[in-house]
Amino acid sequence: MTALKLCLAALAAASLAGCVAAGPVPGTPEFTAAQVSRAYDCGLRVDRGGIIARLPAEQRGRFVTANASYAVKSYNAPRRCEAQERERLQQELRLGARR
Repeated sequence: MTALKLCLAALAAASLAGCVAAGPVPGTPEFTAAQVSRAYDCGLRVDRGGIIARLPAEQRGRFVTANASYAVKSYNAPRRCEAQERERLQQELRLGARR
């Protein structure tokens, strides 16, 4: 019975590890696009043109492509945001705009 429990525990751990979704790496245009998309979901005003203008020219295409893919996914995104998440998004977008 102990071997069965051990096997089930290992299987459960492996399945939980597969559930962890790896998101875009912070500092990349894809991460910024994800933040912009979530900000829209939360009902925040976003200066998308300003964000694009501040990105290096070689990263603008990656941002636009990622932003378009997130826009399609956002139709199914939760529309509810806690105040803490809204504040964090606003701060991250302000910091990203200054870079």
